[in-house]
Parts: sequence; C-alpha cells; structure tokens
Amino acid sequence: MSTLVGVVGVYRRLSQFSGKRRPPVRTVDRNLSLVVETIRPEADDVVSLRLANGTALPGWRPGAHIDLVLPSGLVRQYSLCGDAGDRSHYRIAVRKIGTASAEVHALAPGTRVTVRGPRTAFPLVGRGPFHFVAGGIGITPILPMVRTCVAAGADWRLVYTGRSRASMPFLGELPADDRVWIRPDTEYGVPASGAELLDGLPAGAAVYCCGPVPMITGVRVDLALTPAAVHFERFAPPPVVDGEPFRLTLRRSGQVIEVPGDRTALDVLRAARPATPYSCRQGFCGTCAVPTADGGSMRICVDRGTTVLDL
Repeated sequence: MSTLVGVVGVYRRLSQFSGKRRPPVRTVDRNLSLVVETIRPEADDVVSLRLANGTALPGWRPGAHIDLVLPSGLVRQYSLCGDAGDRSHYRIAVRKIGTASAEVHALAPGTRVTVRGPRTAFPLVGRGPFHFVAGGIGITPILPMVRTCVAAGADWRLVYTGRSRASMPFLGELPADDRVWIRPDTEYGVPASGAELLDGLPAGAAVYCCGPVPMITGVRVDLALTPAAVHFERFAPPPVVDGEPFRLTLRRSGQVIEVPGDRTALDVLRAARPATPYSCRQGFCGTCAVPTADGGSMRICVDRGTTVLDL
C-alpha cells in the first residue's frame, strides 16, 4: 500500500510539473470570411453561389452543409452541392422562399460573407446499393452523393422529382445514365407516390431522401413494411396532429400571441414577425430555437406550450 501511495504521489507531482509547461489553450475561430465570386440562376427562383477566399478551404463530404451568416445578421444553413474534391471554393444553391433566401438572391459578386462549418448531419455511409430520392431543391445534398457513387463504382439509382423541369436545379449535371429517373409533376399529372419513388428498390439498399414533407411522408409510409436503412432531410416541420392551443408572450415587447391547435409557433410568429429566423424549410433543423425567459429554449417549429420567449 505504501508503494502505491508513493507512485500516486509521484504521478501527481509530474502532472503538475508538465501542466505548467503546457501552452495556454487558444480559442479556435471557426468562422471563414468568404467572397461571393459568382451567383447564377439554376432554375426558377433558384440561384447557386460560388464562395471562396483564395485559399484551400476545409474539406467536406457529401451531405455536409455550412452556416451562412448574411450581411443582415441572419444565419441559414445550406447544403454544399459542388465537387467535394475541389477545396478552392464552396458551392451552395438557394431557392427564394423567405426573407433570408431573398437576401441571398440579392447578393452581388464581391460581397463578403461569413461561413461556419462545414458540418455533416446527413452523411453518406456504407457501400451500397443506394437509392436516392430528391425533391426540387432537395437535390443539393444528393448531387455530391451521386458523384461519389459514380466515382466509386457503387450500385446506385436516383429519382428526382419536382413541380416542373424549369423548377428543378442541376438537371444538366446529373449523369446521363438509365439509373436516373427525372419525374416532374407537370409531365405525369400528379405528384409521385411513395411507391413510385421507391420503385425498383434493391434488397438491402440504403434510402437517402431529401425534399418537402409530402414527398418524405409518402416514402416513409411505403417503407414502413420494408427493411431498409433510411436517411431523411426534410424542408418543413412535421404536421401538427391533435395539437392543443397555447400562448406565447414576447418578453421584450410584451406582445401576447395565441397559437391555435392546428398551427405551429413558427407559423404564428412569422406572421407577426416576418424576420423570425428558421431553417427547417430549407433542409435543416436548429436555427428556429428561440431563448426563453427562464434560460431555456423553444424550437418553435415543433415545440408547444405556453411560454415566455426572450423576444
């Protein structure tokens, strides 16, 4: 026992000595200052931006996204949709659907913006087979995945749907391959069902689905009886089912907002305060979290309950 005590004492003394020699921990700046090199139309109400700063940017993998801090201070997340092997720039694509996306569309080449990331919340994993389902702007994270599968010789297929061909970005960048099915609603008369979107699903395939809620819901329902690895990225919050009405109080202004049982706090807040930040309708979850007066937070797209918001 005395030997053990001696060893512990020596270890403690060495730890204290080595600790004094360690350099101070420095805060790592995760912000990237990038310039909008180009902005160009890709489809109806969709533009792509090329962001760079003349240096090699942090690497990323298919399914990654960045936080884009706009000149107004608004922050939104966008999937990287360029070539993951080219670190000279990042490319994103943005559909105009709200205040922040309209600001993106109004950016001019030469504008400096701040970018955080990249981060991967929708990773491509496994060796295949892969079955990709993209709806409209949902092609942005899927496009690099398809490129990766082509380069690796993996077994893959893609169903790409949208309102019309004019609304579907990057059609010209997809492989000229019979494994790609372009399925615009205008050419088929109705939106695709889950069964159509999963037609020909190989046994053991991993399904990657990105797009609007009705499309994802159709896929989820059809997959309920299918043993498959499923990965989703949605562009809207789940629908309210059997919701109870509640009240929000905005602490700073004193405004009281009634939220009915069939609507989300996000919908009602946006009607009262159009600049309320959110990103769930652009593919990611997180920026709609609003601080509450008790020091917590409320995800206003899905959380419900009478609350005082720090707004």
